[in-house]
Amino acid sequence: MGFLGKLFGQQPKPGRPRPTSQATFEQDVLSSPLPVVVDFWAVWCSPCQVIAGLLDEVGPRYTGKIEFFKLNIDQNPEIAAEYGVRSIPTLILFHQSSPVDRITGLLPLIPLTERLNRLARLADMAAGETPSAGGQAEQES
Repeated sequence: MGFLGKLFGQQPKPGRPRPTSQATFEQDVLSSPLPVVVDFWAVWCSPCQVIAGLLDEVGPRYTGKIEFFKLNIDQNPEIAAEYGVRSIPTLILFHQSSPVDRITGLLPLIPLTERLNRLARLADMAAGETPSAGGQAEQES
């Protein structure tokens, strides 16, 4: 690995969205023991860049609670079609391999974190845990 690779790292930082594809979607998303958020995006989509920035910002708050992936719809149109993605950006929130929520278009930070908090609580309830009011995922900045 070269200097820049070491400096910036080849792996995304914990909690930040990682790429997924047709080849890895089942393993990354459907087989995940944690809830998953998939960001359906494209390079040419300006609002997608805004959502990507928001997910980069909030993702680390959910480390160990929610996995984040991004799927380029131009490179993986089959999955986008399978999940009925007709407009981007679209976030699909999965719990136990099933879609449980969908966000289409831009969403401000606070409503986005509220939806992510609900997803994290679903996982806590499924695990039999009592979600705390001041948990890591619940903190707003």
